[in-house]
Amino acid sequence: MRNKKIFKVFLFAAAIQFIAVIDAAAQEQSLVSQYMFNMLNVNPAYAGNREVGNLNLLIRNQWVSMPGAPVFGSLSYDARKENSNVGLGVQVYSNRIGIEKTTGANGIYSYRVPFKKSYLSIGMSFGILNYQANFTQSNAFQTGDPTLQQNVNGFLPAAGFGMLYAREKWYIGLSSPSLLSTRLNAQGKADVSSAGKNSHYFLNTGYVVDASDFVKVKPSVLVKVVSGAPVQYDFNVNTWFGGVFGAGLSYRTEDAILGMLELQLTPQLRMGYAYDYSNARLVNYNRGSHEFMLRYEFGSKLEGRAASPRYY
Repeated sequence: MRNKKIFKVFLFAAAIQFIAVIDAAAQEQSLVSQYMFNMLNVNPAYAGNREVGNLNLLIRNQWVSMPGAPVFGSLSYDARKENSNVGLGVQVYSNRIGIEKTTGANGIYSYRVPFKKSYLSIGMSFGILNYQANFTQSNAFQTGDPTLQQNVNGFLPAAGFGMLYAREKWYIGLSSPSLLSTRLNAQGKADVSSAGKNSHYFLNTGYVVDASDFVKVKPSVLVKVVSGAPVQYDFNVNTWFGGVFGAGLSYRTEDAILGMLELQLTPQLRMGYAYDYSNARLVNYNRGSHEFMLRYEFGSKLEGRAASPRYY
């Protein structure tokens, strides 16, 4: 009975938070194509989900051949000690878009509430980032604007929040990995807003289908809500063969069609690649987006130490 009450509270809180963001203001939050294989980029509650230490490298080169196109990179590590409900993680990242560049580091904490055949995880992230804007390199239509005569460089705080409810073969999560407005104004002073402003919100869910002992199919959906922009959906289907090779397709509304390949090179090492073909208005100005992922799991050779299933 107690577990059912906790789950109802989670669903109620998730619904209220998701509905409340419709009027929020927008700040750009990097969304990677292979988020479903390391949801730490989207949801801090995922820290320690796989019960073994995970080192994950991801590099995304978006809209290749377009000047000033986004380039994103992240390196993260998370783990949860055996017989512990606490997950810990750390992430460093860099994101460049045009004349803007953001680099930062986050510490991540999650706490898991176990149920008989499932669990609820609640996570927070806290960190600091360096924001740079080289306004003197901009190509303005009108010259003489004083705000374009100087560059901006400063440090700002960062925070995120997330919830994840998971069973053996399905999960649902709600998160906002960037709760604060982390921008500097033209005078180089910090403009930090509270939660609900300049935030992106993600709702995602997935399910593992046992097509056979050899084939596992994982459909998943991610919903992205940003004020001032249409609600964006990612519809994904990934298929794993023998736990060694995986292939997937995704459709991101108003944006791109994606193809993904995954290869389990060893019991500890996984490599992934994704290609985005833009179907938006920018399709004539770029050659798509490339994304590379490398993940190493510490200790997954030991029987019983790897999370089950291994598909999220």
